[in-house]
Amino acid sequence: MSNVSETPLGDKVDNEQKSRIVFLTSGGELYWIIANALVERFGPILVIQEKAESKGVFLKRRIKILGRVAVIGQVAFGILTKFIYRLSWHQHHKIISDAGANSDFPRRCPVVRVPSVNSRECRQALKSAAPDVVMVVGTRIISRPTLSCIDAPFINYHPGLTPNYRGMNGAYWTLSSGDAESLAITMHLVDEGVDTGDILYQERVVMPSGNNVTTYHHYMAIEARQWAVKAVEDALSDRLKPWKSDADSRQWFHPTLWGYLWCGLTRRVW
Repeated sequence: MSNVSETPLGDKVDNEQKSRIVFLTSGGELYWIIANALVERFGPILVIQEKAESKGVFLKRRIKILGRVAVIGQVAFGILTKFIYRLSWHQHHKIISDAGANSDFPRRCPVVRVPSVNSRECRQALKSAAPDVVMVVGTRIISRPTLSCIDAPFINYHPGLTPNYRGMNGAYWTLSSGDAESLAITMHLVDEGVDTGDILYQERVVMPSGNNVTTYHHYMAIEARQWAVKAVEDALSDRLKPWKSDADSRQWFHPTLWGYLWCGLTRRVW
């Protein structure tokens, strides 16, 4: 018997599915680690899950920003990481099991599936749920109409130190830059930028040796659980104290295949 109560696309959330907490995500093993930590602390939450953006749309936008050669290198890197992920499968699950975490879809949590966090259906689901806080983990950039459709803070988990390591692969870029002392997880308010919202909490992380570009994500998600819980606790108690950083700001993307291999061979960061 399924433990997921699914609300049809675009339907209003009924009274039993109203929740003080909404988990807004594209879904996946890493994101369910955070969601389950919230469920363990607060009980069932409402999950609003967006459909993944099409590869074609994503690549066209990336080419406009970085150029065709760089994006070809990133696609090649993505193919390589699929093999690295398979080779590291047991390590992923050891990280999860050793921490007593859960990467399955959170039990007994209703889910509303929407085409995008920026869709009419998503805004309707948020309005119907009327939450006190929205935890955002692993979505596309959220537009102003969605952020302003309810009177509640949107809080994002980012596996990197902001604003220095905004964007993708925060742990990898921190370590490959020789900046291990800056490795950290960040909880911040969501605005229309890429990890540019005011900071709520930052916690330094020491990455054990023997990890790689795929297992970094698992380790960071494990470390982030307590801070996701704290962020929600403080939001529900009206204790959030956002602040801005004047540190250098940079957005990072996926590495290219050749950049990744060069860094691995010369710096031993894989």
